[in-house]
Amino acid sequence: MLKKIILAVATVSAFSASTAQAQEKSILNASYDVARELFAAINPKFVEYWKAKTGEDVKIDQSFAGTSRQAQDIVQGKKVDVVTFNQVTDINFLEKNGLVKQDWQKAFENNSSPYYSTIAFLVREGNPKNIKTWDDLVREDVKVVFPNPKTSGNARYSYLGAWLYANEKFNGDQDKIKEFVGKLLGNVVNFPTGGRAATVAFAQNGQGDALLTFESEVINIANDKEYKDKGFEVVVPPVSVLAEFPVAIVDTVVDNRGTRELAKEYLQFQYSKDIQQLLTTFNLRVHDPEVVKATEAQYAPVRTINPTDVLGSWNEIQEKHFGSGGILDALLSKRR
Repeated sequence: MLKKIILAVATVSAFSASTAQAQEKSILNASYDVARELFAAINPKFVEYWKAKTGEDVKIDQSFAGTSRQAQDIVQGKKVDVVTFNQVTDINFLEKNGLVKQDWQKAFENNSSPYYSTIAFLVREGNPKNIKTWDDLVREDVKVVFPNPKTSGNARYSYLGAWLYANEKFNGDQDKIKEFVGKLLGNVVNFPTGGRAATVAFAQNGQGDALLTFESEVINIANDKEYKDKGFEVVVPPVSVLAEFPVAIVDTVVDNRGTRELAKEYLQFQYSKDIQQLLTTFNLRVHDPEVVKATEAQYAPVRTINPTDVLGSWNEIQEKHFGSGGILDALLSKRR
């Protein structure tokens, strides 16, 4: 009889522990450096959505850093369920290391990119250097700030924006393109590892004449109450780069933790109309047709160029431009 009682207690204890564990289910989302406020808004909405749909409580844990650093950490063992990055190459890096499926871009709509942006410039009050286009950023009297392209997704897009602009300007002349991009890199006064540190360098420490980052972040900084008295102005060049924000499930982690369904639903949630509308309040560009039409006047006209239409696949871009000994390394070695 005593053995039966002990067994029953053990069974109840195990059931209670299992129930508590289910109630405490969580996933970790690794995202890019300047996405803190964005996911502080999205995550509570998903928690509420999941509770209404399943009756379960869920916790969304967050990690923020330059996406290349995030990808390195994941490869080295960091247990991340989903990634919401700003650079395809960093998810491709996870795929090459067997953590993400090869066809990850087919898992969700729009190449698994629920929203997108472009590169714009934040300049000081009155735009004293009269910065309007990429050409102005290579002038000798202009100094710029953006993160290190080796560690930051948005910095790679800044680099690619300059490259693609120069490619059109010089009709594909590689020597002139490299000279142009080299001048831009030479004008960089600070190369922090991530976008948030670049913002601090420009906005708080007074470094540089222009901050290069995503259009969404540029507008957010200019409108931030912390910086309102500084009178920062937004410049969206007529031509810039298409910057997709890819998402993916880290398959090896979700299969081990049993969180695949939750992870998939969390990423799909970002395509819902309500979240697409929310994304526009952070000045991100979205795909939902109704939301696009309703917010059309919110965005400056810009012709965006998809890097893969000009420079090959993202794997080719990564190897040629950002890989060890690639074009970026060569240009950085010549910085004046």
